[in-house]
Amino acid sequence: MIYLDNGATSFPKPRIVHEEYERCMRFYAANAGRGAHKLSMMAAEKMWEARTLLATLFHIALPERIAFTENCTAGLNIGLRGILKSGDDLIISDMEHNSVYRPAMALAKNGVKTLFAVADAEGMLSPQAIEKQITPRTRMVCLQHASNVGGGINPIAEIGKMLREKGILFMVDAAQTAGCVPIDVEKDCIDILAFPGHKGLLGPQGTGGIYIRPSISVEPLTSGGTGSESESPAQPDFLPDRLESGTQNLPGIAGLCGGLRYVLSHGVEAISRHEVELCTQLASELQSLKSVKCLGPADMQKRVGVLSLQLIGKDPSTIAGILNKNYNIAVRAGLHCAPLAAAHFGVLQNGSLRFSPGVFNTSAEIDYAARALREIINSE
Repeated sequence: MIYLDNGATSFPKPRIVHEEYERCMRFYAANAGRGAHKLSMMAAEKMWEARTLLATLFHIALPERIAFTENCTAGLNIGLRGILKSGDDLIISDMEHNSVYRPAMALAKNGVKTLFAVADAEGMLSPQAIEKQITPRTRMVCLQHASNVGGGINPIAEIGKMLREKGILFMVDAAQTAGCVPIDVEKDCIDILAFPGHKGLLGPQGTGGIYIRPSISVEPLTSGGTGSESESPAQPDFLPDRLESGTQNLPGIAGLCGGLRYVLSHGVEAISRHEVELCTQLASELQSLKSVKCLGPADMQKRVGVLSLQLIGKDPSTIAGILNKNYNIAVRAGLHCAPLAAAHFGVLQNGSLRFSPGVFNTSAEIDYAARALREIINSE
């Protein structure tokens, strides 16, 4: 199968991911921090290795400020629900994924007001669009680094600098950029970073994490066993233990180590360049189709490896089914869990057809996919 749905989950995984996962399961899949025996110590060392690799990738000075979660959504919920209180204002954009939109709406019950910054026609945000929504009560701005629909990369460094000067917390959703676009939490003035392990970081599903800048206090959404301060009825007040209750997904984290090593050895810039080149090729080969419109920035250098298509007069889900059944091509159709972005681009009714190539896709596969789509469109 030609897999072009890496915006959902990357596939295939590098061999090292499989090797790390299997080695963990076969030789040391014990509870980290739950004993002094050899297997528990090996587990703890593997978790620390993953934290240090993530710290290297994101330019984080203190690896212990990274807590593991089961996915990016969990990290976003920790950042939103664990910080915002009654009377606070939250700013998000009209392009956000439901992982931000839904918890933001739920926080209204707790007295948190959400305001929406409006992106431009290409789905891009500016510092000015954010600044327009700031009120004296604004506590946090939470934005996606790049859209999973339009693919546009937001200028988070500019936005982060403006917010840091105003003393407003900045949380970044790196679902589409972790491992695909350079991220420096210091230079980009990021206070909280939520990221998945199973997309651009090339790890297994069920992995992700959250970085929280020192001096920021977050209330945990769960509490319980941590292996530290077991004599206390209270949750530890230090990271990562404060946010890591219960047994962690050690095999997944071991696999994530393999993915991180692959990304760091090949280089984020090189991976990004490859994926954007494939999207550029696809867009170019589809130019002749008058019923196909590419969503997002026209300048392909301003986007990640995501190309969503509006199919005028066609049903994206039907086309995706034909690509799967007749051409053995995997793509995604629909709203992509981002109804705000779909509404912004005017495709809320039928959604869009999304191609998201990954590090292992080739130019020949993109050429085949483009020819397949042309055949389907022209035959109807």
